[in-house]
Amino acid sequence: MSSNIAERKETILRMLAEDQSISVSALSKQLGVTVVTTRSDLATLEAEGYLVRTHGGAIPTRHPKIMERIQKNRDAKNIIAAHAANFIEDGDTIIITAGTTTALIAKYLLGKKDIHIVTNNTLVLTYAQVSPHVRVTLIGGEFRPSEEGVVGPMAMALLDQFHVSKAFIGIDGASIKQGFTAHFLESAELVRKMAEQANKIFVLSSSKKFGKPGFARIIPYDLADALITDEDLNSEEETALLKANVQIIKANTKKVNHGD
Repeated sequence: MSSNIAERKETILRMLAEDQSISVSALSKQLGVTVVTTRSDLATLEAEGYLVRTHGGAIPTRHPKIMERIQKNRDAKNIIAAHAANFIEDGDTIIITAGTTTALIAKYLLGKKDIHIVTNNTLVLTYAQVSPHVRVTLIGGEFRPSEEGVVGPMAMALLDQFHVSKAFIGIDGASIKQGFTAHFLESAELVRKMAEQANKIFVLSSSKKFGKPGFARIIPYDLADALITDEDLNSEEETALLKANVQIIKANTKKVNHGD
């Protein structure tokens, strides 16, 4: 096991997501480091807000579903998010919707200046706080721990106050017939509203979500300006997107382990 602290912290969070009863000694054994080192890592993660220490172990502060989603395909998600951040310029106002991939965009804004993010994605705060020139407006509403996002009528109403240059939206599924979709109607309505407030709409998604539409439509293909995805988008969907004048940006994720 690598002794790199960043890799160890990711591994600890993944292991806790799989088994919250795992002990410090068991963590140490699987990490290949001392108990003292593991306790230090846990203390750091607690200070960063990722977990709460318990007697002999720790509990993640994130909802189990979010923990699972954060760890799933994390390397590919980071690459897609980094590509999205390349389209953000100094002085931009942007919207970022809820989602584990979209949240990572804020991680790659370090060095950019005068960026203002409007979001319902509470995960964004974790990454944005290290960038001194990034401002975040978190819209109000009902907090959903299982989504790490804010939803509801208040969130919808507050969005009328904003106009941004770019929106970066996450999706749960997509198909030629249904366009970009979400699993729940409430989520689809909010993401659609967020997209409407922007001059340009970027969709972030794994190619695995195409051909698997969710329950509720967000927007049809032709309302999106660009899709940032991986290299495995099937030819039928790619043709439909190009006909809808969607720019397709393929991130090179082949060099990483996609996981399940």
